[in-house]
Amino acid sequence: MALAAQGLGRPRRAGVSLRRVQGEIDRVAQFQLDSVNVAVRAHLMPLFARLGPYDTALLERAWSRAPRRVFEYWGHAACLIDVNLEPALRLRKRARAERGDRRVDEILAAKPDLAARILGDLAEKGPLTAREIDNEEERKKVSWGWNWSEAKHVLEHLFDVGTVSVAGRNAQFERRYDLTGRVLPPAVLATPEPTDAEAHDLLVARAARAQGVADLTALSAYFYLRRDATRAAVARLVARGELEPVEVAGVPGDHWLWHEARRPRSLHAQALVSPFDSSVFERQRLERLFGARYRIEIYVPEAKREYGYYVYLFWFGDRPGARVDLKADRASGVLRVQSAWWEEGVADPMTVAGALASELHLMAGWLGLSDVAVAPRGSLAGTLASVV
Repeated sequence: MALAAQGLGRPRRAGVSLRRVQGEIDRVAQFQLDSVNVAVRAHLMPLFARLGPYDTALLERAWSRAPRRVFEYWGHAACLIDVNLEPALRLRKRARAERGDRRVDEILAAKPDLAARILGDLAEKGPLTAREIDNEEERKKVSWGWNWSEAKHVLEHLFDVGTVSVAGRNAQFERRYDLTGRVLPPAVLATPEPTDAEAHDLLVARAARAQGVADLTALSAYFYLRRDATRAAVARLVARGELEPVEVAGVPGDHWLWHEARRPRSLHAQALVSPFDSSVFERQRLERLFGARYRIEIYVPEAKREYGYYVYLFWFGDRPGARVDLKADRASGVLRVQSAWWEEGVADPMTVAGALASELHLMAGWLGLSDVAVAPRGSLAGTLASVV
């Protein structure tokens, strides 16, 4: 039921249209963004996992051209979110405005006109990146990490509070900012401000719909909501008949079932998902429901990595069947499987490897790569190499 709610395990049909892209936006509500591009950017992968090879320009159109179907903001992280959820997320914009930003206060104390100049530049020339804003300053890199300019600090604050929005990203994956009134669709801008309770009800309902069956942690984490506010929303949704309290065999704790959740008698998924896919990003839920411990090892020293640098999970049947560390070697035209691991107890390794090989070739073709190469690392590597 959890996988069916995520749109996994359905037959893929040829010819992905914008209408089918919209169907997945309606289903999962958000696609997480991430700057790592070792194989493919994270926000592009969920549609491939669910629909198969598609023209990524469809998602770019939905994101960067009016009328936008998704907009960039903070969901469970930086995400492309169903634009119809923007009114519900205004509570987050208000909270960030009330909290303030000490660094921005310091900048504006020294340059009181900077915010107004930035908004003027956007009004005249937008969309613009932070580097395209005219502002003289002395830049010093004082520590490892983000080395934001003054304009970037102010722009990010204006983005957080909703004064500006992201109109898209450039080839370097930098945010291109514009006035919110020029980014969001008029119908969304005209939507009345919901109360905090109404906003939480909408967000928790969308989280429940996207997950099928979930506990309080999963319902809270989907849009990064406070647990107390989520619990109150759950009570209201139960009273309205939209959520049903249920028990999940073998998993302790309270769970709730979305009233329209599909109840498939069986399900056969065959899909590669990135670490940020909405079916796996909440690691505790993944481990409790499916027994799969899955972590990102990007920041782990190479010698200490258990599975690899950027590891994709392979859904096979109704559970994880394998995991692979993937890299798109664009210069050589090869999708490199740097390690491959079998998830014990799912199916025999040869069956899993055969299905995984098919998916890897499909992904390689989608990325414009002509071959798949498997390195000899991992419990499934030898078997996978024999069938790739």
